[in-house]
Amino acid sequence: MAEPTRTEVDIPATLPLLPIRDIVVFPHMVVPLFIGRETSVRAVDAAMSKNQLIMLVAQRAANAENPQPEDLYSVGVVGTIMRMLKLQDRRVKILVQGVARARITAFVQTEPFQVVTLDRIVEPEQMAVGPEAEALLRTVKGQIKKMIEYGKMMPPEMIAIVEHLDDPGRMADIIVANFSGKTDAAQSVLEADDAVARLRIVSALLAHEVEILSVQHKIHSEARGEMDKTQREYFLREELKAIQRELGDLDGRTDEAKQLRRRIAQAKMPKKVAEEAERQVKRLERMHSESAEAATVLNYLEWMVELPWRKSTKDRLDIPRAKSILDADHYGMEKVKERILEYLAVRKMKGKEKMKGQILCFVGPPGVGKTSMGRSIARAIGREFVRVSLGGIRDEAEIRGHRRTYVGALPGRIIQGMKQAGTRNPLFMLDEIDKIGLDFRGDPSSALLEVLDPEQNSAFSDHYMGVPFDLSDVMFITTANQIDPLTPPLRDRMEVLDLAGYTPEEKVQIGHHFLVPRQMKEHGLKPKMVTFSDAALNHIVTHYTWEAGVRNLEREIARLLRKVARRIAEGNGHKTEVLTPESIRKYLGVPKYLPESGEEKDEIGVATGLAWTAAGGDLLRIEATLMKGTGELTLTGSLGDVMKESANAALSYVRSCGTALGIPADFFGKNDIHIHVPAGAIPKDGPSAGITMAAALASAITRTPLRHDVVMTGEVTLRGRVLPIGGLKEKILAARRAMMRQVILPKKNEKDIEEIPPQILKGIDLLFADSMETVLETVFVKKKAVPATRPRRKRTATR
Repeated sequence: MAEPTRTEVDIPATLPLLPIRDIVVFPHMVVPLFIGRETSVRAVDAAMSKNQLIMLVAQRAANAENPQPEDLYSVGVVGTIMRMLKLQDRRVKILVQGVARARITAFVQTEPFQVVTLDRIVEPEQMAVGPEAEALLRTVKGQIKKMIEYGKMMPPEMIAIVEHLDDPGRMADIIVANFSGKTDAAQSVLEADDAVARLRIVSALLAHEVEILSVQHKIHSEARGEMDKTQREYFLREELKAIQRELGDLDGRTDEAKQLRRRIAQAKMPKKVAEEAERQVKRLERMHSESAEAATVLNYLEWMVELPWRKSTKDRLDIPRAKSILDADHYGMEKVKERILEYLAVRKMKGKEKMKGQILCFVGPPGVGKTSMGRSIARAIGREFVRVSLGGIRDEAEIRGHRRTYVGALPGRIIQGMKQAGTRNPLFMLDEIDKIGLDFRGDPSSALLEVLDPEQNSAFSDHYMGVPFDLSDVMFITTANQIDPLTPPLRDRMEVLDLAGYTPEEKVQIGHHFLVPRQMKEHGLKPKMVTFSDAALNHIVTHYTWEAGVRNLEREIARLLRKVARRIAEGNGHKTEVLTPESIRKYLGVPKYLPESGEEKDEIGVATGLAWTAAGGDLLRIEATLMKGTGELTLTGSLGDVMKESANAALSYVRSCGTALGIPADFFGKNDIHIHVPAGAIPKDGPSAGITMAAALASAITRTPLRHDVVMTGEVTLRGRVLPIGGLKEKILAARRAMMRQVILPKKNEKDIEEIPPQILKGIDLLFADSMETVLETVFVKKKAVPATRPRRKRTATR
């Protein structure tokens, strides 16, 4: 900036207006401006065509694209356009110099550009500088010097002008034009008429700026001091290490590395793993002890030396002892117990020869003892027990671990479990494997494939560890409520053992031998204080619980014993409380459930089927009715797609047998059919209700009642074939609870009856049918001609 000179310019009363943003122009100030708005370009052209004078006024809001009079300050500067350069897209660059302050009095024109009338603000003649002005000048010059000391960058010519200038007004204008970053602050200086007042405002602005620079300087000094301190400590430590090496002493890091090497040797790692551990120890020795990378490497080495690379426990191969432990801990579950005893027998026969780890999958409803059976197996064979819950896991890194590049990385659940076990051959239970989820972070069930494959898990690789770990000696047991959610590859790697629900008789025995003694101990009661009769336990089972397992049964027993304990503690109870069905109701209140039962009488269009649920078996009542209509089929009861397809298949079968059933040819075109499965709020799906729907339809159409004491289950085809189903034990249990006389099952399920305990089948007549002919002949109260879609064959049914 050149030293300004005072030249008088004749300023007309009317000038074009140029609104400017983010800058306030002061007199004698030379500044380049880029003009892009069409109205502004026209204003510049008008000024250049006359006297090259234009009114420069700052906008109140910089983002206003078409500023109106209310968007502009009233005080600005008349400027002369020294040079103009036209750019592309009708943009203009001008070099303008402020001439004098002026105040807008009126807007004469707004289109195509703004024209204003103005009054020039005459600067008072400079008189002798008074004491206040002198003090302000010295203060401002001192503030400028302080800013330069704190590192504020200023042009050299600007510093020279400020140093020799004694005009308060000019001093204020020059400083605020070069240092103020805020438009409103600069505008307040421009609008002040008195030069001393302007300099006073500038002094206040500089004081604020000096304070900010002082704080910044303090922060930088403290940060630099910390860096210098850290560097000094580093050099001192290096010198100390050099001195200790000369003296033959060991520093702390060397001693730590020596301890790690000793622990690596004690861990008896495989050769490749030991080589990786030694490489990490050497890296640790070269690192600064306070660095983040050193902490990461040290944490990794701690995991390496704490894993059980060679340590294992010896299996107890005493089969009678193992059998007694399993029987003492769990009632029933003969298939699981037999499988474990077979494993011990094979281990005993193979001697020292290595045997691959076993992968079993316990599938059954909640509360049947899957998890507790795993703990009992570990105790029976003398292995450490580790349980990992997989429910809700959606991240593949939960199984394989996170890579060490991530902050806070850790090994996966498998390696963490092995460290917890402390041996390389524990019994590892993966609980709730059917509850694993899948999202953008990967598929945890796919990560389990390597873990649960005996051919691959001898070299399991965790992302965090980065070295193979042998899982082949681990006995894996997984649990699930349903087998369907498991992927076929994962299911193929496991031996599935089904654990069905308990019968009421089994629940009573479990209550006597396990639940009641445990809960009495939990509630501080002695055996002589409370006595449960079989009838009392059976009453709780049938009237206060509805489950396949015994979890709710234990809760009800606990609730009952709490009330008994209170009575005894208050002194109101007998010395020995004998619990009977009558006293059970007094303690537990109104029964929550009533025993299941079928229909009370034979009815038309009402058939009773059997269904499988995650909580066990249940009765499934299906109703069919007819209405005048056009042959539409309505299905209600919250049915799934497969069940809807079964209903359509059943209707197609009945329609194909219309002649044999005596149904008129135009019957289906004149009547609508409605099939409903009660408990409409509960979703239902599956093909096993096919024959039940077909029987209900045939009964409703032929107006023939169905036997109320017969239940059935099986999938039906369009030709009337009865296909096999699953969940046989649970469904027979449901029929037994409902005191049904006869159960119709698919012929191909006859082989599965051998696996059901005889006590469950006691008192139930089983009929195995391979066609709907057999089913309808059995369930119709009045035997009618049975439909045949193929040459009639001899009835094949086995009871």
